[in-house]
Amino acid sequence: MRKQAETSVPVAPAIAERWSPRAYDETAEITDAQLTALLEAARWAPSFGNTQPARYLVGRRGDPVFPRLLATLNSGNQAWAFRASALLIGVMVTTNEKGEVPYTDYGLGLATENLVLQAVELGLIAHQMAGFSPDAVREEFGLPSDAVARVAIAVGSAADPSVLEDPRRIERELAPRRRLPLEEFAFGDRWGSPAL
Repeated sequence: MRKQAETSVPVAPAIAERWSPRAYDETAEITDAQLTALLEAARWAPSFGNTQPARYLVGRRGDPVFPRLLATLNSGNQAWAFRASALLIGVMVTTNEKGEVPYTDYGLGLATENLVLQAVELGLIAHQMAGFSPDAVREEFGLPSDAVARVAIAVGSAADPSVLEDPRRIERELAPRRRLPLEEFAFGDRWGSPAL
């Protein structure tokens, strides 16, 4: 299922087609080449002073890591994410040999957006989640004290929304995408004064 963004001018196709579906095909598999491409896209994201704070825990459905990652998600996300081909947890490393790494949230965010856009480019879908337990990730995967789990990501292939079974989830899946209008998003000479 595609939900093209309605933009005021054309934007890159991967951006226009990116959204966060929950209906995954539980029979679809992610290939080594696809998973490598996602992680390479994330690896080449910009970061402050090339500090590269992003790291990922990765599990594919059917391997022993996947259920461990799934168990760290809240129950609402577990209800649909079990169908994903892969689950990842984005982790930011907050120190390096020089000390505190600045803008680690921003660096992980840039890397994760690259990963998600690469998924779209490959014909996959991806959904980023805050609904998981960073403490459970830390304990389950032995994260060091300077590594902070910040985002969970489901990746796979789209399925018909009916797989979600819950009418509210299906309705949300089918609902049109919405964003603030551009005049409420970008300002010029003063806050609230549209830039364009």
